[in-house]
Amino acid sequence: MLNILAAGLIALVVTLLGTRSWILFLKRHAYGQFIRDDGPTTHHVKRGTPTMGGAVVLLAIVLGYLGSHLLLSGLGLIGLPGLDNRGQPLTVSGLLALGLMVALGGVGFADDWAKIRPARSLGLHAKGKLVLQTLIGIVFGFLVLQFPDPAGITPASRAISLERDVALLTLPTVVAVLWILFIIAAYSNGTNLTDGLDGLLTGSATMAFGAYVLVNFWQWNQECARGVEPGCYIVRDPLDLAVLAAAVAGALAGFLWWNARPAKIFLGDTGSLAIGGGFAALTIMTRTELVGVVIGLLFVLEALSVVLQVGWFKASHGKRLFKMAPLHHHFEMLGWEEVTVVIRLWIINGIAVIGGVGLFYAQWVLAQ
Repeated sequence: MLNILAAGLIALVVTLLGTRSWILFLKRHAYGQFIRDDGPTTHHVKRGTPTMGGAVVLLAIVLGYLGSHLLLSGLGLIGLPGLDNRGQPLTVSGLLALGLMVALGGVGFADDWAKIRPARSLGLHAKGKLVLQTLIGIVFGFLVLQFPDPAGITPASRAISLERDVALLTLPTVVAVLWILFIIAAYSNGTNLTDGLDGLLTGSATMAFGAYVLVNFWQWNQECARGVEPGCYIVRDPLDLAVLAAAVAGALAGFLWWNARPAKIFLGDTGSLAIGGGFAALTIMTRTELVGVVIGLLFVLEALSVVLQVGWFKASHGKRLFKMAPLHHHFEMLGWEEVTVVIRLWIINGIAVIGGVGLFYAQWVLAQ
Protein backbone atom coordinates (compact mmCIF):
# COMPACT_ATOMS: atom_id res chain seq x y z
CA MET A 1 0.00 0.00 0.00
CA LEU A 2 2.85 2.40 0.81
CA ASN A 3 4.28 1.75 -2.67
CA ILE A 4 1.07 3.01 -4.25
CA LEU A 5 0.98 6.18 -2.15
CA ALA A 6 4.68 6.86 -2.67
CA ALA A 7 4.48 6.41 -6.46
CA GLY A 8 1.55 8.80 -6.78
CA LEU A 9 3.10 11.41 -4.50
CA ILE A 10 6.53 11.36 -6.17
CA ALA A 11 5.01 11.67 -9.65
CA LEU A 12 2.68 14.45 -8.49
CA VAL A 13 5.54 16.51 -7.06
CA VAL A 14 7.72 16.03 -10.16
CA THR A 15 5.10 17.36 -12.58
CA LEU A 16 3.79 20.02 -10.23
CA LEU A 17 7.28 21.50 -9.75
CA GLY A 18 9.14 20.31 -12.83
CA THR A 19 6.65 21.44 -15.47
CA ARG A 20 7.35 25.11 -14.76
CA SER A 21 11.05 24.67 -15.60
CA TRP A 22 10.13 22.78 -18.78
CA ILE A 23 7.76 25.59 -19.82
CA LEU A 24 10.52 28.18 -19.36
CA PHE A 25 12.96 26.04 -21.37
CA LEU A 26 10.50 25.61 -24.25
CA LYS A 27 9.64 29.32 -24.29
CA ARG A 28 13.31 30.26 -24.28
CA HIS A 29 13.80 28.21 -27.46
CA ALA A 30 10.45 29.23 -28.99
CA TYR A 31 9.22 25.64 -29.17
CA GLY A 32 5.49 26.31 -29.38
CA GLN A 33 2.40 24.55 -30.67
CA PHE A 34 1.29 25.21 -34.25
CA ILE A 35 -2.50 25.66 -34.50
CA ARG A 36 -4.39 24.53 -37.60
CA ASP A 37 -6.29 27.25 -39.45
CA ASP A 38 -9.22 24.90 -40.22
CA GLY A 39 -10.01 24.35 -36.53
CA PRO A 40 -12.12 26.52 -34.22
CA THR A 41 -10.99 30.13 -34.54
CA THR A 42 -10.96 30.50 -30.75
CA HIS A 43 -7.90 28.24 -30.70
CA HIS A 44 -5.74 30.69 -32.66
CA VAL A 45 -4.78 32.47 -29.43
CA LYS A 46 -3.04 29.24 -28.36
CA ARG A 47 -0.51 29.47 -31.17
CA GLY A 48 2.97 29.35 -29.70
CA THR A 49 1.96 27.73 -26.40
CA PRO A 50 4.72 25.29 -25.33
CA THR A 51 4.05 21.66 -26.16
CA MET A 52 5.75 18.30 -25.45
CA GLY A 53 4.64 18.49 -21.82
CA GLY A 54 4.27 14.74 -22.03
CA ALA A 55 8.05 14.51 -21.63
CA VAL A 56 7.76 15.77 -18.04
CA VAL A 57 4.79 13.48 -17.41
CA LEU A 58 6.75 10.45 -18.63
CA LEU A 59 9.74 11.41 -16.50
CA ALA A 60 7.46 11.76 -13.48
CA ILE A 61 5.89 8.35 -14.13
CA VAL A 62 9.29 6.67 -14.37
CA LEU A 63 10.57 8.42 -11.24
CA GLY A 64 7.34 7.73 -9.36
CA TYR A 65 7.26 4.05 -10.24
CA LEU A 66 10.97 3.29 -9.77
CA GLY A 67 11.40 5.77 -6.94
CA SER A 68 8.64 4.22 -4.85
CA HIS A 69 10.35 0.84 -5.04
CA LEU A 70 13.73 2.29 -4.12
CA LEU A 71 12.23 4.35 -1.29
CA LEU A 72 10.35 1.44 0.25
CA SER A 73 13.38 -0.83 -0.14
CA GLY A 74 15.44 1.75 1.74
CA LEU A 75 12.85 2.04 4.49
CA GLY A 76 12.79 -1.72 4.71
CA LEU A 77 16.50 -1.71 5.43
CA ILE A 78 15.95 0.90 8.13
CA GLY A 79 13.01 -1.04 9.53
CA LEU A 80 10.74 1.66 10.85
CA PRO A 81 8.73 0.30 13.80
CA GLY A 82 5.01 -0.30 13.35
CA LEU A 83 5.13 -0.18 9.55
CA ASP A 84 5.47 -2.78 6.82
CA ASN A 85 8.34 -1.13 4.97
CA ARG A 86 9.35 -4.06 2.85
CA GLY A 87 7.76 -2.66 -0.33
CA GLN A 88 7.25 -4.73 -3.44
CA PRO A 89 9.87 -5.82 -5.98
CA LEU A 90 9.85 -4.60 -9.55
CA THR A 91 7.84 -6.96 -11.75
CA VAL A 92 7.92 -7.88 -15.40
CA SER A 93 4.30 -6.70 -15.80
CA GLY A 94 5.04 -3.23 -14.46
CA LEU A 95 8.21 -2.90 -16.51
CA LEU A 96 6.50 -4.02 -19.73
CA ALA A 97 3.66 -1.54 -19.25
CA LEU A 98 6.13 1.22 -18.45
CA GLY A 99 8.24 0.25 -21.46
CA LEU A 100 5.20 0.49 -23.75
CA MET A 101 4.45 3.98 -22.46
CA VAL A 102 8.03 5.16 -22.94
CA ALA A 103 8.25 3.65 -26.44
CA LEU A 104 5.00 5.24 -27.62
CA GLY A 105 6.00 8.47 -25.90
CA GLY A 106 9.21 8.36 -27.94
CA VAL A 107 7.21 8.12 -31.16
CA GLY A 108 5.09 11.04 -29.97
CA PHE A 109 8.19 13.05 -29.07
CA ALA A 110 9.59 12.54 -32.58
CA ASP A 111 6.26 13.67 -34.01
CA ASP A 112 6.12 16.74 -31.76
CA TRP A 113 9.71 17.63 -32.62
CA ALA A 114 8.98 17.35 -36.33
CA LYS A 115 6.09 19.79 -35.84
CA ILE A 116 7.83 22.48 -33.83
CA ARG A 117 11.19 22.56 -35.58
CA PRO A 118 9.87 23.77 -38.95
CA ALA A 119 6.92 25.50 -37.16
CA ARG A 120 4.22 23.55 -38.97
CA SER A 121 1.58 21.06 -37.89
CA LEU A 122 2.42 18.12 -40.15
CA GLY A 123 4.75 16.16 -37.87
CA LEU A 124 5.98 12.72 -38.82
CA HIS A 125 4.78 11.13 -42.03
CA ALA A 126 1.56 9.27 -41.21
CA LYS A 127 2.80 5.96 -42.61
CA GLY A 128 6.08 6.17 -40.72
CA LYS A 129 4.26 6.95 -37.50
CA LEU A 130 1.88 4.03 -38.06
CA VAL A 131 4.75 1.64 -38.78
CA LEU A 132 6.51 2.59 -35.56
CA GLN A 133 3.33 2.20 -33.51
CA THR A 134 2.66 -1.17 -35.12
CA LEU A 135 6.16 -2.48 -34.43
CA ILE A 136 5.99 -1.38 -30.80
CA GLY A 137 2.55 -2.96 -30.40
CA ILE A 138 3.66 -6.28 -31.91
CA VAL A 139 6.77 -6.48 -29.73
CA PHE A 140 4.72 -5.68 -26.63
CA GLY A 141 2.03 -8.19 -27.63
CA PHE A 142 4.61 -10.94 -27.99
CA LEU A 143 6.42 -10.12 -24.74
CA VAL A 144 3.33 -9.96 -22.50
CA LEU A 145 2.49 -13.52 -23.50
CA GLN A 146 5.87 -14.69 -22.20
CA PHE A 147 7.44 -14.71 -18.71
CA PRO A 148 5.15 -17.09 -16.79
CA ASP A 149 5.40 -16.92 -13.01
CA PRO A 150 5.76 -20.10 -10.88
CA ALA A 151 2.01 -20.66 -11.25
CA GLY A 152 2.27 -20.37 -15.04
CA ILE A 153 0.49 -16.99 -15.25
CA THR A 154 1.84 -14.61 -17.89
CA PRO A 155 1.38 -10.80 -17.80
CA ALA A 156 -1.35 -11.11 -20.45
CA SER A 157 -3.34 -14.04 -21.77
CA ARG A 158 -4.49 -15.22 -25.17
CA ALA A 159 -8.15 -14.93 -24.16
CA ILE A 160 -10.45 -12.00 -24.84
CA SER A 161 -11.62 -10.64 -21.51
CA LEU A 162 -14.80 -9.04 -20.25
CA GLU A 163 -14.39 -8.48 -16.50
CA ARG A 164 -11.92 -11.39 -16.56
CA ASP A 165 -10.74 -13.90 -19.19
CA VAL A 166 -13.39 -15.80 -21.13
CA ALA A 167 -11.98 -19.31 -21.70
CA LEU A 168 -14.18 -19.89 -24.74
CA LEU A 169 -12.66 -16.82 -26.42
CA THR A 170 -9.04 -18.01 -26.26
CA LEU A 171 -7.16 -17.07 -29.44
CA PRO A 172 -4.18 -18.56 -31.28
CA THR A 173 -0.97 -16.76 -30.33
CA VAL A 174 -0.64 -14.81 -33.59
CA VAL A 175 -4.26 -13.67 -33.43
CA ALA A 176 -3.87 -12.77 -29.75
CA VAL A 177 -0.88 -10.54 -30.59
CA LEU A 178 -2.93 -8.83 -33.31
CA TRP A 179 -5.79 -8.35 -30.83
CA ILE A 180 -3.39 -6.74 -28.34
CA LEU A 181 -2.03 -4.55 -31.15
CA PHE A 182 -5.57 -3.43 -32.00
CA ILE A 183 -6.28 -2.45 -28.38
CA ILE A 184 -3.04 -0.46 -28.17
CA ALA A 185 -3.71 1.31 -31.47
CA ALA A 186 -7.31 2.07 -30.52
CA TYR A 187 -6.52 3.63 -27.15
CA SER A 188 -3.33 5.44 -28.16
CA ASN A 189 -5.13 7.08 -31.07
CA GLY A 190 -8.24 7.66 -28.94
CA THR A 191 -6.27 9.56 -26.30
CA ASN A 192 -4.37 11.40 -29.02
CA LEU A 193 -7.67 12.63 -30.45
CA THR A 194 -9.03 13.51 -26.99
CA ASP A 195 -6.09 15.83 -26.38
CA GLY A 196 -7.60 18.81 -28.18
CA LEU A 197 -8.85 21.10 -25.40
CA ASP A 198 -7.13 22.53 -22.34
CA GLY A 199 -7.08 19.87 -19.63
CA LEU A 200 -9.53 17.51 -21.35
CA LEU A 201 -7.26 14.49 -21.71
CA THR A 202 -5.22 15.25 -18.59
CA GLY A 203 -8.26 15.41 -16.31
CA SER A 204 -10.14 12.47 -17.83
CA ALA A 205 -7.05 10.24 -17.87
CA THR A 206 -6.35 11.08 -14.22
CA MET A 207 -9.78 9.63 -13.36
CA ALA A 208 -9.28 6.57 -15.58
CA PHE A 209 -5.89 5.63 -14.11
CA GLY A 210 -7.19 6.34 -10.62
CA ALA A 211 -9.89 3.76 -11.32
CA TYR A 212 -7.24 1.21 -12.28
CA VAL A 213 -5.45 1.81 -8.98
CA LEU A 214 -8.63 0.51 -7.32
CA VAL A 215 -9.12 -2.34 -9.82
CA ASN A 216 -5.55 -3.58 -9.48
CA PHE A 217 -5.52 -3.26 -5.71
CA TRP A 218 -8.77 -5.22 -5.47
CA GLN A 219 -7.42 -7.91 -7.78
CA TRP A 220 -4.35 -8.22 -5.57
CA ASN A 221 -6.53 -8.48 -2.47
CA GLN A 222 -8.66 -11.18 -4.14
CA GLU A 223 -5.87 -12.92 -6.06
CA CYS A 224 -6.15 -16.69 -6.48
CA ALA A 225 -2.46 -17.01 -5.63
CA ARG A 226 -3.29 -15.73 -2.13
CA GLY A 227 -5.72 -18.60 -1.61
CA VAL A 228 -8.84 -16.44 -1.82
CA GLU A 229 -12.05 -18.22 -2.88
CA PRO A 230 -14.51 -17.87 -4.53
CA GLY A 231 -14.41 -15.24 -7.27
CA CYS A 232 -10.63 -14.84 -7.11
CA TYR A 233 -8.60 -13.35 -9.96
CA ILE A 234 -6.01 -15.16 -12.09
CA VAL A 235 -3.70 -12.25 -12.84
CA ARG A 236 -0.01 -11.54 -12.55
CA ASP A 237 1.54 -8.70 -10.51
CA PRO A 238 -1.67 -6.71 -9.82
CA LEU A 239 -0.18 -4.79 -6.90
CA ASP A 240 2.75 -3.54 -8.96
CA LEU A 241 0.37 -2.50 -11.73
CA ALA A 242 -1.52 -0.51 -9.08
CA VAL A 243 1.76 1.25 -8.28
CA LEU A 244 2.27 2.14 -11.94
CA ALA A 245 -1.34 3.33 -12.30
CA ALA A 246 -0.87 5.52 -9.22
CA ALA A 247 2.29 7.01 -10.71
CA VAL A 248 0.43 7.87 -13.92
CA ALA A 249 -2.54 9.35 -12.06
CA GLY A 250 -0.25 11.39 -9.81
CA ALA A 251 1.82 12.68 -12.73
CA LEU A 252 -1.29 13.74 -14.63
CA ALA A 253 -2.85 15.40 -11.59
CA GLY A 254 0.27 17.53 -11.13
CA PHE A 255 0.43 18.36 -14.83
CA LEU A 256 -3.23 19.44 -14.83
CA TRP A 257 -2.21 22.42 -12.67
CA TRP A 258 -0.40 23.80 -15.74
CA ASN A 259 -2.60 22.28 -18.45
CA ALA A 260 -6.00 23.54 -17.21
CA ARG A 261 -7.50 26.47 -19.10
CA PRO A 262 -5.78 28.68 -20.00
CA ALA A 263 -3.12 26.03 -20.61
CA LYS A 264 0.47 27.06 -20.07
CA ILE A 265 1.65 23.90 -21.82
CA PHE A 266 0.19 21.04 -23.87
CA LEU A 267 0.81 17.32 -23.51
CA GLY A 268 1.55 16.90 -27.20
CA ASP A 269 1.75 13.49 -28.87
CA THR A 270 4.55 12.68 -26.43
CA GLY A 271 2.01 12.50 -23.63
CA SER A 272 -1.17 11.48 -25.42
CA LEU A 273 0.29 8.40 -27.14
CA ALA A 274 2.02 7.28 -23.93
CA ILE A 275 -1.19 7.69 -21.91
CA GLY A 276 -3.17 5.63 -24.40
CA GLY A 277 -0.52 2.92 -24.42
CA GLY A 278 -0.48 2.77 -20.62
CA PHE A 279 -4.26 2.54 -20.43
CA ALA A 280 -4.28 -0.23 -23.06
CA ALA A 281 -1.61 -2.14 -21.14
CA LEU A 282 -3.66 -2.02 -17.94
CA THR A 283 -6.84 -3.27 -19.61
CA ILE A 284 -4.90 -6.13 -21.20
CA MET A 285 -2.90 -7.18 -18.13
CA THR A 286 -5.81 -6.95 -15.71
CA ARG A 287 -8.04 -9.01 -18.06
CA THR A 288 -10.65 -6.22 -18.04
CA GLU A 289 -10.97 -5.30 -21.70
CA LEU A 290 -14.74 -4.76 -21.54
CA VAL A 291 -14.50 -2.82 -18.28
CA GLY A 292 -11.74 -0.78 -19.92
CA VAL A 293 -14.11 0.30 -22.68
CA VAL A 294 -16.47 1.69 -20.02
CA ILE A 295 -13.76 3.34 -17.92
CA GLY A 296 -12.15 4.79 -21.07
CA LEU A 297 -15.50 5.61 -22.70
CA LEU A 298 -14.50 9.20 -23.53
CA PHE A 299 -11.45 7.98 -25.46
CA VAL A 300 -13.64 5.50 -27.32
CA LEU A 301 -16.24 8.15 -28.21
CA GLU A 302 -13.61 10.59 -29.45
CA ALA A 303 -12.06 7.97 -31.73
CA LEU A 304 -15.46 6.68 -32.86
CA SER A 305 -16.58 10.20 -33.81
CA VAL A 306 -13.67 10.47 -36.24
CA VAL A 307 -14.34 7.04 -37.73
CA LEU A 308 -18.03 7.86 -38.18
CA GLN A 309 -17.26 11.28 -39.64
CA VAL A 310 -14.90 9.87 -42.26
CA GLY A 311 -17.21 6.95 -43.09
CA TRP A 312 -20.29 9.17 -43.37
CA PHE A 313 -18.38 11.71 -45.48
CA LYS A 314 -17.40 9.03 -47.99
CA ALA A 315 -20.76 7.23 -48.00
CA SER A 316 -22.82 10.42 -48.40
CA HIS A 317 -20.52 12.00 -51.01
CA GLY A 318 -19.32 14.92 -48.95
CA LYS A 319 -21.89 15.36 -46.16
CA ARG A 320 -20.76 15.62 -42.54
CA LEU A 321 -22.24 13.77 -39.57
CA PHE A 322 -20.66 16.21 -37.09
CA LYS A 323 -19.87 19.86 -37.61
CA MET A 324 -16.27 18.88 -36.89
CA ALA A 325 -14.49 15.83 -35.51
CA PRO A 326 -13.26 14.78 -32.97
CA LEU A 327 -16.37 15.09 -30.84
CA HIS A 328 -15.22 17.95 -28.60
CA HIS A 329 -14.79 20.23 -31.60
CA HIS A 330 -18.37 19.49 -32.66
CA PHE A 331 -19.63 21.01 -29.40
CA GLU A 332 -17.34 24.01 -29.85
CA MET A 333 -18.77 24.58 -33.31
CA LEU A 334 -22.23 24.54 -31.73
CA GLY A 335 -21.16 27.58 -29.74
CA TRP A 336 -20.19 26.02 -26.41
CA GLU A 337 -17.33 27.67 -24.56
CA GLU A 338 -14.19 25.53 -24.36
CA VAL A 339 -14.31 25.31 -20.58
CA THR A 340 -17.97 24.22 -20.77
CA VAL A 341 -17.10 21.42 -23.20
CA VAL A 342 -14.25 20.24 -20.99
CA ILE A 343 -16.25 20.22 -17.76
CA ARG A 344 -19.24 18.46 -19.33
CA LEU A 345 -17.04 15.82 -20.92
CA TRP A 346 -15.27 15.39 -17.59
CA ILE A 347 -18.67 14.75 -16.01
CA ILE A 348 -19.50 12.14 -18.65
CA ASN A 349 -16.06 10.61 -18.18
CA GLY A 350 -16.48 10.53 -14.39
CA ILE A 351 -19.83 8.79 -14.67
CA ALA A 352 -18.30 6.24 -17.06
CA VAL A 353 -15.36 5.63 -14.70
CA ILE A 354 -17.70 5.06 -11.75
CA GLY A 355 -19.84 2.79 -13.93
CA GLY A 356 -16.81 0.76 -15.02
CA VAL A 357 -15.57 0.26 -11.48
CA GLY A 358 -19.12 -0.61 -10.43
CA LEU A 359 -19.39 -3.16 -13.23
CA PHE A 360 -16.09 -4.68 -12.15
CA TYR A 361 -17.20 -4.95 -8.52
CA ALA A 362 -20.69 -6.21 -9.42
CA GLN A 363 -19.15 -9.12 -11.31
CA TRP A 364 -17.17 -10.07 -8.20
CA VAL A 365 -20.30 -9.87 -6.04
CA LEU A 366 -22.18 -12.16 -8.44
CA ALA A 367 -19.31 -14.65 -8.25
CA GLN A 368 -19.76 -15.05 -4.48
